[in-house]
Amino acid sequence: MIYELSNPLTKTLVTHLRDQRQDAIRFRHTISELTKQLVYEALKDFPLIERNIAVWQGDGAFFTIDEENIMVVTVLRAGMPMLDSVMELLPDAKAGFLAMKRDETTHKSVLYYERLPECKGKTVLLVDPMLATGGSMVDALDLIKSREPSRIIALNIIGSPEGLGHVNSSHSDVDIYIAQIDERLNDDKYIIPGLGDAGDRAYNTV
Repeated sequence: MIYELSNPLTKTLVTHLRDQRQDAIRFRHTISELTKQLVYEALKDFPLIERNIAVWQGDGAFFTIDEENIMVVTVLRAGMPMLDSVMELLPDAKAGFLAMKRDETTHKSVLYYERLPECKGKTVLLVDPMLATGGSMVDALDLIKSREPSRIIALNIIGSPEGLGHVNSSHSDVDIYIAQIDERLNDDKYIIPGLGDAGDRAYNTV
């Protein structure tokens, strides 16, 4: 299933991201805030476990998300602000990393680095700000599924209808939470209106 956020604040923050006058710090901060909104929606029906903790009156049992059974996987480097944002919310979750590079001739992704802890039986949150053709996400999902997680949820800031369709047709069991579905891809496979290169804008590597 594909879930597009409809909150007016979400739309406002996406518009802020499109503004090319935003510096890298503000760009990363806005990505972080949007990521938190995506996590709130993605985990709103997530099961809770009971945990004993120390409170001001002594020990007590309270309900919480089982963070240790969640893994956050990011596609480097643009996904780093999203990873940091989720880890702020779920500090006991584990992190995994995939590095993919787009071949500018074929427009296909090439995996050149992966570091995934044990995924078996865990819920994986795959975070990547931009879903263009969907090729990188399909490749990432293929790899993650080979490690036998119990569930995968994708979190994206913006995406194209073409890319979402490609991912959904290849991995219909993966829920996708996205802040904004944009108009289309252009002939060079860039999202229109898009954000520009999210990794370059986040880290001043233009």
